[in-house]
Amino acid sequence: LYFIGEHMAVIPVVLAACLGLTDDGNGSRPNILHIILDDYGWADAGWHRDDNYTDLRTPTMDGLVKEGVELDRFYAFQFCSPSRCAFQTGRNPIHVNVLGLDPTWYNQDDPVSGYSGIPRNMTGIAEVMHRANYTTHMYGKWDVGMATYEHTPRGRGYDHSLIYYHESNDYWNSTAGTTCPSPSGPTQIIDLWSNTGPATGINNPSNCSQDNQTPSCVYEDALFAGRVVQAVGNATGKPDSRFFIVWSPHIVHEPLQVPSEYIDMFRFINDTDRRLYHAMTYFVDEAIGNVTALLKATGLWNNTLVVVHSDNGGPIYPGGGGNNYPLKGGKMSNWEGGIRVNGFVSGGAVPGKMRGQKVQGYVTAWDWYSTYAYLGGVNPNDSRAEAARLPPIDSFNVWPYLSGQVTTSPRNQIPLGNSYPQDPDSFAETELGGLINGDYKILIGTLTQSGWTGPQYPNTSSTWNPSMSHNKCGELSTNGCLFNIINDPGEHHNIAEEQPELFKQMYRAVKEIGKNMFSPNRGKRDPAACHAAVEMYDGYWGPFVV
Repeated sequence: LYFIGEHMAVIPVVLAACLGLTDDGNGSRPNILHIILDDYGWADAGWHRDDNYTDLRTPTMDGLVKEGVELDRFYAFQFCSPSRCAFQTGRNPIHVNVLGLDPTWYNQDDPVSGYSGIPRNMTGIAEVMHRANYTTHMYGKWDVGMATYEHTPRGRGYDHSLIYYHESNDYWNSTAGTTCPSPSGPTQIIDLWSNTGPATGINNPSNCSQDNQTPSCVYEDALFAGRVVQAVGNATGKPDSRFFIVWSPHIVHEPLQVPSEYIDMFRFINDTDRRLYHAMTYFVDEAIGNVTALLKATGLWNNTLVVVHSDNGGPIYPGGGGNNYPLKGGKMSNWEGGIRVNGFVSGGAVPGKMRGQKVQGYVTAWDWYSTYAYLGGVNPNDSRAEAARLPPIDSFNVWPYLSGQVTTSPRNQIPLGNSYPQDPDSFAETELGGLINGDYKILIGTLTQSGWTGPQYPNTSSTWNPSMSHNKCGELSTNGCLFNIINDPGEHHNIAEEQPELFKQMYRAVKEIGKNMFSPNRGKRDPAACHAAVEMYDGYWGPFVV
């Protein structure tokens, strides 16, 4: 086994970026459509199911996988915001954010890092792509900060955006977060932001809801999909321009809401959560199909790279609706079901020899940062963060691997971040909850979701609540947790006692990497956020620190 610190990954990244683009089709600098699905379970992807499984319908994504490259070992954080912060900054969550705080947190004593989400002085991926002369777009879930202008999509380098700031909002009326005091009493605040201000007139009337879907009510993910279609349309006929679109649908994060006609297609499923979850999955699959069809019709497909992945595993707790069978656990845990997620690349920019391939090497959500910088022909190094003494990027350029220039991934190690307690109302220190190194994975601490779902889950015959199933992974081989996740991807067989020396090596590596955690004091919920929402933005969430 070869152990390295996570930050050492920056060395080959910089070298690769400086070598310039290769001659296998990358010289044309592809358009990039990056799709981050929310809470999308492993077993909720059609390509992970037998052909005769009829409960699930993802024909568009199934087809994209067949003509693209399946990322069989793609990893993200165990829940939403840290994965998104990692993608936007090219850093392992342990070096940017491992917390799921709502965006109203602020610590006035730390003007650089005292906020929810990403520190002010870290450079975002859209800023990098700007240097490569891409037009940048962000549509959907943001969840990486809100406090200052620098925390907004425009402040992070996106030319065009329509987003919501919180981890979730209502799909029909866009409200999110706590109520705020106002002259008329406690007020629900709308979370929908367009470019540089509230999305006034874009959101639905307040009476729109899952139970009241009138013709004037537009489903939120239809809004986001419409903006993506518009962005692709605007790029048509401009051969010298390039787009970088981040499309981050709300689907399939709770609340489980979707237009009624999609629910009707899945009436044969008795369990309500699973019925709604599958209906939502089909909606987003169809939306992706509409966009890819447009790319092909406009002639943009041949020079477009499409990347699709989830931000974490499916939620298998009550109300979540997801399923990660046959992987163990789900969202909110470092079991494989929480962090090994659906992912693939497709599009005409994928070299012909790689189409239809499944790659087994490790790729993470934060590796796209350096990969896209490489494709754009720019250096990914973050000098602004360095000047502020913030952690450097942890990102590998994986394009040589995905394009078939090399046969092994540059990534062999994935430190697994954690925090305790995992509570949006509580601040917690950054912890290292485990480590993947080569074929092996060590886990440390108390893990929830410690069990396995069946092929059809959730269902009306099961009362098991996995969020109440705990597993304690200790610091000795006699009480520790060690798995060979290549031979045992379901984490059924704990080999800690069988291989005590390997366990000790892995544990020492965890402790060494753990010396370099990023754990700023992010303060607490600031009432200024409510004041700004009511007084400055007429009932919408937005930046509140000048």
